[in-house]
Amino acid sequence: MLFDRLIGKASPAAALRRGLGLLEKEQFTEALPLLAQAAQAGLPEAAYQIGRLYLQGSGVPYSESEAVRWLQQAALHGNVEAQCLLAALLLQGMVTAPEARAGEGAARLFSASTTNAASPTPDFEAAHKWARMAAQAGSAEGQALLGYVLTYGQANLRNLDEARDCYQHSASGGCAQGHLGYALALAGDARISECKTEIAEHVRSAAETGIPTAIFMLGVLTEEGAGVDKNSAGAVDCYRKAAELGHRGAQVKWGVALIEGKTVPPDPVLGESWLRRAALAGDPRAAEMIGDLYTKGGPMPPNYAEAASWYRRAAEAGSAIAARSLSSFYMTGAGVPADAEEAARWLRMAAEAGDAGAQIDLAQQLLAGVDLPGGRPPVTDWFRKTAAGGDLVAAFNLGVCLLQGAGADRDDQQAAIWLRRAAEGLPEAQYMLGRLLSEGRGVQADLKAAREWFTLAAEAGNADSQAALAEMLVNGRGGPADIAKAIKLCEQAAAKGHSGAMFALGAIHGGGHGIAVDRAKAARWFRAAAELGHGHAQLMLGRYLRSGAGVSQNLRDAQYWFECALALGIVEAEADLAELSAVTSKIAV
Repeated sequence: MLFDRLIGKASPAAALRRGLGLLEKEQFTEALPLLAQAAQAGLPEAAYQIGRLYLQGSGVPYSESEAVRWLQQAALHGNVEAQCLLAALLLQGMVTAPEARAGEGAARLFSASTTNAASPTPDFEAAHKWARMAAQAGSAEGQALLGYVLTYGQANLRNLDEARDCYQHSASGGCAQGHLGYALALAGDARISECKTEIAEHVRSAAETGIPTAIFMLGVLTEEGAGVDKNSAGAVDCYRKAAELGHRGAQVKWGVALIEGKTVPPDPVLGESWLRRAALAGDPRAAEMIGDLYTKGGPMPPNYAEAASWYRRAAEAGSAIAARSLSSFYMTGAGVPADAEEAARWLRMAAEAGDAGAQIDLAQQLLAGVDLPGGRPPVTDWFRKTAAGGDLVAAFNLGVCLLQGAGADRDDQQAAIWLRRAAEGLPEAQYMLGRLLSEGRGVQADLKAAREWFTLAAEAGNADSQAALAEMLVNGRGGPADIAKAIKLCEQAAAKGHSGAMFALGAIHGGGHGIAVDRAKAARWFRAAAELGHGHAQLMLGRYLRSGAGVSQNLRDAQYWFECALALGIVEAEADLAELSAVTSKIAV
């Protein structure tokens, strides 16, 4: 020890050499005084090494503040390694525990191997200063760090063209993070993203150094055959390697591969365990997939309680699909106690997170007059946002909501505008628009245009439009009458279970429409529609049964169908029941 102190006083450079030698032997406590003497004499390498010791908690208590103080001293005196390490620490939000070891630098930023825990906030402004100093000094790692700042930093720092150049220089210097960053920059630039072979080469170079993200990306490229030969087994092997290094996305891919057993021997239990790792590390998609495994059965036995717990984890992490699934569990009492309020809460959460199915479900509940907890959800706002981006289904849903006053005040004119947009590609919207035009609702009545929209939707197989167009053809509305075509359209709609078309066929064959009367056929169609709950068909079937027209007279059945029609609000059935009662009274006498 006395010899070391004498060395330090005689020659700071010798003290540094001696200190570095002791570090290699992991004699940290003995190395510290020598490094301190060298640092006080102005040698930046010594200050850098002391910073690393404080960062590691080696030979001294772990101290982030002391580490930063010594690293800054070294960085200000031109030590490139200190500049890179400071930049990396700042981009990580500074180290908060001894596990964040010095020396990893940029590698930690380009790795997705971190697990759970809330991510600290990076300080891009401060990191930019040190990364640029290191980059200007020719450090390949510094250039990669500067590229990262220029790619992911706030708007005033972002410069994707300069970032790509930084990554390219870093890759040329043999930095693995530079290779990965340059590959990502190429892939993200629409002008040059077709350079698939070059992208794959840089990803491979980064993967060979063991960066989990790069290994995962190589798996994706190999699976797709983008820039490399397509090889499913090779891709799965990449996913396995990246998964073992902690990459969450790779853990999901590897877990799915084990469950499916297409390229590796199937092992659902091991596959589920990998999905579980990813889910516990915060991957909502993995948690959602575990929920699906236990819900749908197959490789894993159904377990709704287990599924519900994973859906909850996924939903709380932001999965709209999982929130919707959890809502259905609370609605049905599968795996959790039935709770309508909880079901509504999770369904609303799914809708607010953008799940289109949940938004439609809520809209349908509003249309049905359901009193939803938490007030009326802004379904029209959700649909409007999506519809404004050109989504025809959202435009249709928005039109229906505005037409019915669901989630917003009723507005027929606005409804017609959105339905017109949706009608460019949706038969359902074409039918609704045809109805508005035929009724003069929200638009000026135009029977000819209504018939055209009904025709378009009918040709696409829309049963409602086939029935609506048939009615116009029977009555000659919006154009010439055509009974034969009307019958054909009604038959097409009836084959799809459309009760209105069945009733229309009964009425057409019942007489008065320019074709031969066939009451037996009419009675068959009235019965088919009546059995599907069509009130007017029930009334007509009752009348046929009462009179024996086309069927054998059956007063008891007639009474039954009259009562069914009356229950559905067909007031004419009341007079028919009274008449039937008088007839049966006479028979009884």
